Amino acid sequence: MNECILVVDDDPEIVRAIAITLEREGYQVRRACDGLQALDQCLDPAVQLLLIDVMMPRLDGLSALLRIRERRNLPVIVLSAKSEDTDKILGLSMGADDYITKPYNPQELLARVRSQLRRYTLLGDIHAGEKAGLLVNGRLSYDTASRILRTDGEEVRLTPTETKILDLLFRHPGQVFPAEEIYRRVWNEDAFSCENTVMVHIRRMREKIELNPKEPDYIKVVWGIGYKLEQHE
Repeated sequence: MNECILVVDDDPEIVRAIAITLEREGYQVRRACDGLQALDQCLDPAVQLLLIDVMMPRLDGLSALLRIRERRNLPVIVLSAKSEDTDKILGLSMGADDYITKPYNPQELLARVRSQLRRYTLLGDIHAGEKAGLLVNGRLSYDTASRILRTDGEEVRLTPTETKILDLLFRHPGQVFPAEEIYRRVWNEDAFSCENTVMVHIRRMREKIELNPKEPDYIKVVWGIGYKLEQHE
């Protein structure tokens, strides 16, 4: 059975456009125009993913999200015209799994929907991270024993050098590593004019694991200092 997605927005044209995009990919789509309708429909276990706008009448999207999270743990993608980081952080802290700003790219929307559905069905066990040697970070899971990285349950083909960089970052989430330190640890030799070498490998890794490599969610640059792996729930 094709996955069922609930699309919630008080603008019927936006709902219609998103529904067309999703239905062309074979998804079943349900529609709602405010947070109260979303709350009612999300109680149906047939709904497997929620796309919800923030600013809506009767009950706004974030308030609805808080109430939905009390009852269900389905994946939620928040849609909003607000692009400031504080708004994104607020949405994610209130239980959203992902955040897309308007106007959105249909292909990016589809990619994020697929990602959340795969993660929900393949990595949905809340105890998945308890497996010995398995480190889970949002969409990513890394087996330290086999040194295999998966995104949304699918194995990522990394080069040996990329794997070493990934291993370093994954074992120390949130820690910032200067390019010189990454080079010394991965190449096992003194770093000399190594910034470009490390940068090229980081860029290739982003292309393999990020939904949008130009706006990475995971491998972040801390300007003037180095790189880190952002921690996600």
